Amino acid sequence: MRLILASTSPRRHELLTLLGVLFEVVSPPFIEQVKPHLSADAQAMEFAAGKARSCQSSCPDALILGSDTLINLGSEVLGKPADLAEAEGMLRRLAGQKHRIVTAVALAGPEPGRCEVRVAEVLVTMKPLNEAALAAYLQTGDSLGKAGAYSIQGGGVAFIERIEGDYTAAVGLPLRLVADMLQQRGLSCPVDIDLLYTRKPYPNWDRFSP
Repeated sequence: MRLILASTSPRRHELLTLLGVLFEVVSPPFIEQVKPHLSADAQAMEFAAGKARSCQSSCPDALILGSDTLINLGSEVLGKPADLAEAEGMLRRLAGQKHRIVTAVALAGPEPGRCEVRVAEVLVTMKPLNEAALAAYLQTGDSLGKAGAYSIQGGGVAFIERIEGDYTAAVGLPLRLVADMLQQRGLSCPVDIDLLYTRKPYPNWDRFSP
């Protein structure tokens, strides 16, 4: 059975490759429209399902994997910053606080209308604000295109004190969850998932335990 990754994210492509499954990448035509009244969980689930379902007409014979990641800080939902000024504001609000990373995974098809959606959550504790580190990080441009304006797999790791949950969910694709969803649909992953999580073969993964 064909597996489609409905995402142009290089991070999700890299993570899914670690499972050893064959897949194709398709850019989903889905347009994300933030709804202020929705929780981070509900919004991420809607976006993940929307991405997966938007590829069904062009790939009717395939399993289609969609995913979305959002940040939940108190009652506030943070997505990707529009520019560096917004990125700076997000990082200042996150500094010294705990927030949730919510990553939703949707698996649609091949039957019309079939779409399962599940959510993985990671609790992140951020270090107190360091003005010099913040300025240096913003200059790299790494905060753009990242929910919450930082990348745990990149330079943004310097702002993190600790996490509770699946590191790969914090990056953008919870591999243990994805492997389970695929197996339930008859698509087994050739890699040993427990060994994968022991080896942690992805940037900065080995900084966090378990």
